[in-house]
Amino acid sequence: MAYAENTLIRLQDLASFLEEGDFDDNMQRLAAMSASVLNAENCSLMLLSDGEPESPRLRVCGSFGPLPAAAYNESTESGQGISGWVVATGQALLIEDIQQSEFAHCARRTDDRHKSLLCSPVLINGRIVGVLNISTHRHGRAFNTDDLRLLEVVSLFVGRTIQAVQLQNILNSRFAQLALVEAAENDIGRALASTLPNPDQVARIVAKSFFKEMSRAGFGSRQIINAASEIIAQLSSSLRRHSQRIDRESPELPSETTARIAAVTKAAK
Repeated sequence: MAYAENTLIRLQDLASFLEEGDFDDNMQRLAAMSASVLNAENCSLMLLSDGEPESPRLRVCGSFGPLPAAAYNESTESGQGISGWVVATGQALLIEDIQQSEFAHCARRTDDRHKSLLCSPVLINGRIVGVLNISTHRHGRAFNTDDLRLLEVVSLFVGRTIQAVQLQNILNSRFAQLALVEAAENDIGRALASTLPNPDQVARIVAKSFFKEMSRAGFGSRQIINAASEIIAQLSSSLRRHSQRIDRESPELPSETTARIAAVTKAAK
């Protein structure tokens, strides 16, 4: 009875999630809260944020617990690996023992005695935008179908929360509002409905509007390039802070993340 009450309380906390900080921080919090609901030691939240719009790829955007360094730099396409299978099929997945499953070749920690895991698609408006992965139950047992059903509920809350965070970020940006209005021919409702599930499309619309507005204001190519470089510099600073936080939380995460940040910084120069 106490376990059921604790689970409901944790679900309520997830349902009443309030955004704090930047998008990355919010994704980290969502992963931590999801792990808490499932009594799990590990959780990763992957979103379709890489690749082209017609063939998006998954990337880890939030995590809780130890995660191999390589996982932060991997980009997974639909149908590839466990998470890719979830995206391709649209089905939640329960694996009681990964070594005895068809996904044995995907196992990262073969020496881990906890070999059970759960995966569920994350949806916004009925469209898959990511995958929530859960592993290592805190009580040392294998996950079961009840846990899988619970994860599917958690994934619904996560999807709704991501949509709310994206919407709030757009509403907080007057520039983004104007860009979406222009793109949707003055129909902001249709703009938000069509672009929220696809952050890449929103980013392209805002970037094009940014270029047009600077050109209309009389800025030349050099000034526009300087403005773009400033954006990259701000991104580099954000990635560096994110890397430092990850290093504090998991000392095993080293140079790959740093290398990515160095590459971005170099591109800004």
